Amino acid sequence: MDAETRYEALCDDLLARNGDLVRTKMMGMPSLKLNGKLVAGFVPAEGAAVFKLTDAASREDALAIDGAHLFEPMGGRQMKEWVVVPAAQAARWPDLANAAIGN
Repeated sequence: MDAETRYEALCDDLLARNGDLVRTKMMGMPSLKLNGKLVAGFVPAEGAAVFKLTDAASREDALAIDGAHLFEPMGGRQMKEWVVVPAAQAARWPDLANAAIGN
């Protein structure tokens, strides 16, 4: 299964369990919003998922994952609460998504 298909499967599962979650686009990429706020997305150029982790401990744990890094969509400006996690670590995506949506 390719990275985008894995991300879409994760979204399907999350949407089925969280009535306030909706699909949207963020900077042209597939994303999820919870109560009007972006919480996750898929970065096609990297084949990776990105999660908004407002809790510092969760964010540090995510950044410790091999290949993970802060999201930098505008070339040089890091989004400090957003962590990109590569498809090689897709097994970690569900836990990160749950942290991003507050489950």
